[in-house]
Amino acid sequence: MGTPVTSLSATGLAEIDIAILAGGLGTRIRGVLGDTPKVLAPITIGGWTRPFLDILLDWLARQGARRIVLCLGHLADRVERHLAQAPRRDLSIAQIVEPGPLGTAGALRFAGSRLASDPVMVINGDTFVDADLGAMLTHHCTTEANVTMLCARVTDAGRYGRVDIGADSMVRRFVEKDPKAGTGTINAGIYLLGRGVIDGIMGGTAASIERDVLERMPAGAIHAVITDGRFIDIGTPESLEAAPTVLAGQP
Repeated sequence: MGTPVTSLSATGLAEIDIAILAGGLGTRIRGVLGDTPKVLAPITIGGWTRPFLDILLDWLARQGARRIVLCLGHLADRVERHLAQAPRRDLSIAQIVEPGPLGTAGALRFAGSRLASDPVMVINGDTFVDADLGAMLTHHCTTEANVTMLCARVTDAGRYGRVDIGADSMVRRFVEKDPKAGTGTINAGIYLLGRGVIDGIMGGTAASIERDVLERMPAGAIHAVITDGRFIDIGTPESLEAAPTVLAGQP
């Protein structure tokens, strides 16, 4: 059953499984990347070009993460080859390759045997958020939450859809995309899911974590942790082009 949330230390990222969802087709940026999987998109910072995955893994390792479950799908062989050529000594990385597109919840279900901790952290593999994940875990443990979601304040919330959060830091509702939305708080694509939620996904048929799990929870069921730090997802040509500027503060 894994370690219960209430007994994890404040620096307990090393004690939990962290699932990185990196199996998407990347259709919106295929014209830019060709046969390079999105998670290996090249990012050039200070004249040094590195795959986005390496930047993400470095960031997680610096925060104390140790156990990574990399959920792969489309072009998985290229990711596997990259990791074999540049093995990590600071992280234990299990690579799970889904047989076909299963959706974000389906990817977790397929990787279920490797997700034993309580909670499990889930991260979208095309997203970077400048946030303290240890503090997020501490909040999750202290409140004994079932779900904690990292949210980011951005100047263009319309592209993502907004999250309506109450004064009690609980999610009230998810708001559809609105091109005129302007500044707002969005789902930043990092979640802590308690054992009950994980087991529900394992035993169910949900395809999307966002639509089929989180958005179907009642108001007040999801704890929100908000960051004003840098946020980027590399899912569009425009955001991929902006990534080096946003990530410039990362080694």
